[in-house]
Amino acid sequence: MFIENDFIRVTISEIGGHIVEIQDLATGVNPLWTPPWASEPHADFGNNAESKLLAGIRGHNLCLDLFGPPSEAEAKAGMIVHGEAGVAAHTLREIPGGLVSQCLLPHSQLAFERTITLDGRNVRIAETVENLSIFDRPIAWTQHVTFGPPFMEHGVTQFRWPYTDSEELNEAYAAYLMKDPAWFVAWSPVHRLAIGYRWNRADFPWLGIWKENRGRTHAPWNGRTVTQGMEFGVSPIPETRRAMIDRGTLFGTPCYRWIEAKQELSVEYSAAIWSANSLPESFSSLS
Repeated sequence: MFIENDFIRVTISEIGGHIVEIQDLATGVNPLWTPPWASEPHADFGNNAESKLLAGIRGHNLCLDLFGPPSEAEAKAGMIVHGEAGVAAHTLREIPGGLVSQCLLPHSQLAFERTITLDGRNVRIAETVENLSIFDRPIAWTQHVTFGPPFMEHGVTQFRWPYTDSEELNEAYAAYLMKDPAWFVAWSPVHRLAIGYRWNRADFPWLGIWKENRGRTHAPWNGRTVTQGMEFGVSPIPETRRAMIDRGTLFGTPCYRWIEAKQELSVEYSAAIWSANSLPESFSSLS
């Protein structure tokens, strides 16, 4: 399903509820990632904890209530990388100026709702997670925003984000503790197009940056994928639930969020896309 106005089109998938595109209608460019295997009817996804997610992943993926891999026991029981939200069936319905996406996560005992509305070149997003169980519990909750071609070009596309501390995991991933308000912007000098997200640091204190430059040679990646993920959420590093809880804090900041029994958590954030002749100094330059 998609919604659009005179400036942008936003498309949401029924499986996974992925934000597939935030397309600038003037240029026809969608900065969000479409995997190269998306149009391959017989792509090989293997048979592991990533397989189901990779088969349908697009653009902006919701990670709930894992950020990272399941444990070995969880994987054997059927849990997937980044949690079941990314492969769950979402019910989509139109509302004036936008749409609502809802899903149930039976294994996690969570309900999720996302409302998206358009305001000029701005995309307003509100999310609610409801704990259906009778237990307080820690959760991971990350917005896995991934950029791809033609907008994303290695060494060409530029990014800016404000942070206070950082932790480099490896050459492909680093975690940043964000300033408040939290935001990032990305700019393509080729398309003269900028896109950014802004959110409340109290909701999502962390930004993880993942880079893939044809380094994954196994199927379905096959050494051909160029992406950059800007992953903001309640956890700094993709890891198992046990590792997340054992880590506890980083730079004095929690690495997960508690949700109480039979209670809800709600957040709001926004995205914007705009023509630009240089890398914007801030998200406010877009909106």
